[in-house]
Amino acid sequence: MFSFTAVSKLNTQLYFGMTVLSIEHLHKQYGKIKAVDDLHLQVEKGMVFGLLGPNGSGKTTTLGIILGIIQANSGTYTWFEGQKGSRHRLHIGALLETPNFYPYLNAVENLGIVAHIKRVKQPNFDSILKLVNLYERRFSKFRTYSLGMKQRLAIAAAMVGDPEVLIFDEPTNGLDPQGIAEVRHTIKQIADTGKTIIMASHILDEVEKICSHVAIIKSGRMLASGTVGAIISDDILIEVAAKDLTALENIFRHWSLVSRVVQQDDRLQLFFAAPISPDEINRYAFEQGLVLTYLELVRKSLESEFLEITA
Repeated sequence: MFSFTAVSKLNTQLYFGMTVLSIEHLHKQYGKIKAVDDLHLQVEKGMVFGLLGPNGSGKTTTLGIILGIIQANSGTYTWFEGQKGSRHRLHIGALLETPNFYPYLNAVENLGIVAHIKRVKQPNFDSILKLVNLYERRFSKFRTYSLGMKQRLAIAAAMVGDPEVLIFDEPTNGLDPQGIAEVRHTIKQIADTGKTIIMASHILDEVEKICSHVAIIKSGRMLASGTVGAIISDDILIEVAAKDLTALENIFRHWSLVSRVVQQDDRLQLFFAAPISPDEINRYAFEQGLVLTYLELVRKSLESEFLEITA
């Protein structure tokens, strides 16, 4: 019997042509240690962009530079194609370290202090707290919050002033599984509003679940960048199976639309350079006298790509 297994949704986010962040030849050195080494990067409006790399790879240093906290040795970075001028920082919200709030104040009071520091005159705390799922606990003191709630309040603080871009450095670091899931859900909800997000993480799974695009960084250098699951190749991967696997392999190897065929256990992996629908594949096999017993569109694993690149 024919079966079709759905996989994770393909990214359908629309990008609007503006380059939010452009980095060229960025260098930062501490003594003999190259924290950032000739880094090139480009982030478009609407992307959820992940900086992926092990601890000490230069992710936090890069974020510090583009936020104006750390001075680069050389290279340039440009926000919003220069359209915001020297006031570009007003359009960026950031969470770089462990959240620090007054433990004896509640969420609204703590955000009020943040709004005062940012000089935001009419902040909409209710909508922000609803988005990060803290509205019901808005009058609870900060010290009563779980680690996940504290991190979500820090994300809310970054959103005060309605910035166009949000920057998060290891947003799930130190959280338990429930806290990680809560923060991940919050970031996804923010991304759904159309904001651009830049997130640094050393956790492959989190980047794969949250980000649309990724840059892999190691020892301060960028090894690769692109859409999640298509860094090495943009080929579309579809797995198929039939009772006669040998015959199935033979017909697909002679199909001009297939760029590569790989046998994997009791299935075939078909690589297509251009988009193709499952209906077309099923129809082709049927026309050649074979009935598919399995067909799945496979999103390539970021882990497998990461290991291949860093090797």
